[in-house]
Amino acid sequence: MIELWKQLAERANLELSEETSGRLGRYLDLLFEANQKMNLTRITDRADAELNHIADALTLLAFMPKEACHIVDVGSGGGVPGIPLAIARPDCAVVLVESTLKKAEFLRECCTALGLANVEIVADRAEAVGVSNRRETFDVAIVRAVATMVWLVEWCLPLVRKGGRMLAMKGPKVEAELPEALRGIKLLGGGPVVSHAVELEGTENRRIIEIRKIGRTDKRFPRSPTYAKGKPM
Repeated sequence: MIELWKQLAERANLELSEETSGRLGRYLDLLFEANQKMNLTRITDRADAELNHIADALTLLAFMPKEACHIVDVGSGGGVPGIPLAIARPDCAVVLVESTLKKAEFLRECCTALGLANVEIVADRAEAVGVSNRRETFDVAIVRAVATMVWLVEWCLPLVRKGGRMLAMKGPKVEAELPEALRGIKLLGGGPVVSHAVELEGTENRRIIEIRKIGRTDKRFPRSPTYAKGKPM
């Protein structure tokens, strides 16, 4: 599986060292250990995790800026895809946003154990971060397995600066989700939607949805969770 990780890095013109590969493996060790105490992942097989957590996260590398950048992982959960990307791209500053306090504490402990000085944990909702001084400061917002697109764009695009991008990791149902999200994308300053097929042997029908930020986000967004509950844009 390490060979696959290296191939995915090479697609982005990166070289994955033995030390980096070892750190990715160590992350899975920590994830599995913590998963015995709290629900961080449904995947308990090592090979499955190497493919569906690490390799899957590394598919984002090809769509990220080549230069050092600021990344936010929205709804990070157990740390995928944010932690694998922070390991593979130590030149990038990565913020993991996770509102569940126990999960946020795991992320802190995990990053300390891995020596990831380029990672910061924010234990808050994305909506709160989107109206803080971090609003429109990130080059890339990444998100995986959190919600439908109409909600994801409201949580992610307000965090992205003009000229940046949002990258959502989705399954085959995303094509049906996108029409409902188009109005919100426009209000939030997003440009055309590009759906990239993920070429990853052993997985099926995965997509990376890329939305460039071409304008500023309307000040009304993101809405507070209380107001927005059950009312998509």
